[in-house]
Amino acid sequence: MAFICNSDSGTIPGPGEVSLAHNGVLFLDELPEFRRSVLEVLRQPLEDAQVTIARASMALTFPARFMLAAAMNPCPCGYSTDPQRACHCSAQQLQRYTSRISGPLLDRIDIHIEVPPVHYADLASSAATEPSAAVRARVNAARQRQRARFAGTDIPHNAAMGVRNIRQYCKLDAAGERLLEQAMHRFGLSARAHDRIRKVARTIADLAGADAIGIEHLSEAVQYRTLDRQSG
Repeated sequence: MAFICNSDSGTIPGPGEVSLAHNGVLFLDELPEFRRSVLEVLRQPLEDAQVTIARASMALTFPARFMLAAAMNPCPCGYSTDPQRACHCSAQQLQRYTSRISGPLLDRIDIHIEVPPVHYADLASSAATEPSAAVRARVNAARQRQRARFAGTDIPHNAAMGVRNIRQYCKLDAAGERLLEQAMHRFGLSARAHDRIRKVARTIADLAGADAIGIEHLSEAVQYRTLDRQSG
């Protein structure tokens, strides 16, 4: 995943999937089925937006600013959270399955949520839903707020904020600080998860057209840390 070789000798590294996804989306289906050593390679580019490949004769750095989207079953058989089908996995099998994704890698993923089964009534429903054009308009408005916020800097959007930017643009009121402190203690969140929750809350507020992060924006951001809450 990190690189491919572009010479017969295999000694000259070339851009691989993470760099080919630069400024785009890298989608990994069945995430725990990848070798753990392969998944751990993602940690550097997710943190630094670049990947460095070292060889005896050279070291090359490739750009790798991408949006990671990944999917996984809740357990090996896929039914541990299904209300209608029984899960046949043992506790050991479930632990072995989820442990393929390390805590440090999860820390670098902003949002992880459980998607419940879709019922037939929902599939067959003809009820009106929000049109894609309306969603697009809301997203574009949020991105415009971010462009205005970071005008004159090299920060393209909220996700690229550093620690100093988070302190400046992701301020919480007293109630928000208490909520985040409680979540940190209850779920054993890391400092990296703390910062990512603030950035997600800032984006949720932008989507709502709010200048300040409210308690509702922060609460939603905390709820998006499903795997942290399950292990906490």
